[in-house]
Amino acid sequence: MREERNNIEFLLNDELVNLKLDSDSDFSSTTTVLEWLRSNSDYLGAKEGCAEGDCGACTVVIVEEVNDKLIYKAVTSCILFLPYLHGKQLLTVEHLSKTVNGEYELHPVQEVLAKYNGSQCGYCTPGIVMSLFSFYKNQETEEDIQNSLSGNLCRCTGYESIKEAAIEIGESDFVDEFANKEKHIIARLKELKQNLQAFDSANYIQPLSLEEALSIKQEKPDLLLIGGASDIALLKTKKHQELPAILDLSNVKELKEITKHESYWEIGASVTMEQLRLEMVNDWPDFKKILDVFGSKQIRNVATIGGNVGSASPIGDILPLLMAHQAEIIIQSKHEARPESLEEFILAYRKTSLMPDELISKIIIPIDKDWIFWSEKVSKRKQLDISTISAAFAVRLTKEKKIGAIILAYGGMAAMPVRATMAEEFLLGKEFEEAHFEKAAQLITEEFEPITDARASKEGRAILAANLMRKFYFENLP
Repeated sequence: MREERNNIEFLLNDELVNLKLDSDSDFSSTTTVLEWLRSNSDYLGAKEGCAEGDCGACTVVIVEEVNDKLIYKAVTSCILFLPYLHGKQLLTVEHLSKTVNGEYELHPVQEVLAKYNGSQCGYCTPGIVMSLFSFYKNQETEEDIQNSLSGNLCRCTGYESIKEAAIEIGESDFVDEFANKEKHIIARLKELKQNLQAFDSANYIQPLSLEEALSIKQEKPDLLLIGGASDIALLKTKKHQELPAILDLSNVKELKEITKHESYWEIGASVTMEQLRLEMVNDWPDFKKILDVFGSKQIRNVATIGGNVGSASPIGDILPLLMAHQAEIIIQSKHEARPESLEEFILAYRKTSLMPDELISKIIIPIDKDWIFWSEKVSKRKQLDISTISAAFAVRLTKEKKIGAIILAYGGMAAMPVRATMAEEFLLGKEFEEAHFEKAAQLITEEFEPITDARASKEGRAILAANLMRKFYFENLP
């Protein structure tokens, strides 16, 4: 029997925190970071607005050391469980300002936001400050402003003044106190990781290696798998459910790596959506198009590709993309690993082929430059919204400009992501011509029977799906 280790260790700015999480302490393994912060009167800057990661009022910054460099990740603390902090640094708005010789000094990011009148009631301001702080520390530019701030709502000021402040912050070359102590923090985080022990309690286990994770899954097959818990956490914060015992894969190093080989990408299941977005931005515009509007940056910084695939949601944003790219899901147990296509992996509505002792270890995406890839997400809001429908298409043309191979993958049109097989069969071997795609668009409306819900009527979904076929044709004329 494994020894329980109920303590997590992390840096709260410069302070090493050793926090016990069990039934005898004030906090449990599914206490959120926001709940913990607001239990301390010194850390009331982060606010609860929505309790589901949408408004950004609770934004804090998590700092990780990667290859001798500090990565500053803005995250929503309202849906982040405390064990996620294990081995990392946590920064809140209280850590930005300081007192020097009795004088209170704002951080340069705060000064610039105040200069442009970017705060009125102030409720959302600490979260906006932390998103802008991450923006500044990661040396992002004006092009990144929308991505950095799309997860922060402000009902008072209007966004123009906040955007103007962000532009000046992006152009500034000031050096803050965090830059001055960067080497010190890198050394402390390295030491923390070197001495880190897996968090292991009766109802929450966070292994540090894939081998350990697979052994635990075999021993305790009923454990609920999570990566960043950006979806599962809502069961607690919104539905107030008691969660089952959890196996948290967020600290398994082997699952957090992306490797580009000559003929394929190898993507660990715990790779975050933001990590994936940054890696794919130059190679595949269709990935960038979807990932730019996947949640917000705060969500993308914790949500994982394995979690999105494993949820088997009919509107999972990444799933049609992976189908179009003919990705393989590598499913692993302690004794073997097996590849499956998404069509094989997803069996029905939120049902997969994953056996109790298995987990998703990585995703393999072939590299084939002969294909035309295209994607689109339709939603009521451009940012931070669930898709009404989504589509990811792949076409390979012959030398005669005929369609030699085709994949038409849709989300939101059935109980699981599906391919439009009737339209695929019709277009195969045809010339890339408008009349053929018009016929294919009509076949789309005949093949699917989508549902009516809060996002769209079934008739509306059918029209949207057909129009996406037409849009694909006009945007990819050979």
